[in-house]
Amino acid sequence: MGTLIDITRPDGGLLKGYLAEAAPHAPALVVIQEWWGLNAQIQSVAERVARAGYTALVPDLYRGQATVEAAEATHLMEGLNFADAASQDVRGAVMTLKARGATKVGITGFCMGGALTVLSLCQTPEADAGVIWYGAPPLEYVDPSRIKVPVMGHFAIKDAFFPLATVELLEDRLTHAGVRYTGHRYDAHHAFANDTAQGATQLLPETVYDARAAETAWDRSFRFLGSTLG
Repeated sequence: MGTLIDITRPDGGLLKGYLAEAAPHAPALVVIQEWWGLNAQIQSVAERVARAGYTALVPDLYRGQATVEAAEATHLMEGLNFADAASQDVRGAVMTLKARGATKVGITGFCMGGALTVLSLCQTPEADAGVIWYGAPPLEYVDPSRIKVPVMGHFAIKDAFFPLATVELLEDRLTHAGVRYTGHRYDAHHAFANDTAQGATQLLPETVYDARAAETAWDRSFRFLGSTLG
């Protein structure tokens, strides 16, 4: 099981984060939550990352709040300062992992966290790689010329929240800026890697867990992280 630790932001402020440790001085990954908050599901993602050999740190962007209600998740997400979260919370998590001895550190995130992954890669020169899961920020806030590391993206063909037209605009900007980007498509719905989005526990009707797509995406991600983080 993981533990809560302090993350020091570049501005000196503190926030909590869920840490799942691998071996000492292992490469590491900052894992960014969906809009639900730092819940059991995203903690399980951190544990999966740690079992694969990467220390994982999930910054608590909502400062202790989490929900299973879509209306409350919308409220929490709309109250989040994305620029501050990317440049301070996520960047601080990367810097904290490196200060703890991680050799290299990547950034990954899901849904809202996928959008924040893109923004954070623009704001975090200390990062070494990024993996985006079915999320994209408004393009006017993305400066892809600032992304100097390899990036992989996983997007769903049937995504009701981030349609492929939006994804393609983001990918075009990344590739035209010279970002070393690899994108993948899945015949799936939004949140296809969230194993709580199914059956009686389904959080939203637009989100559907797809075990096959999820495993394929994780396999690709770990191969990519192996080549970029070690």
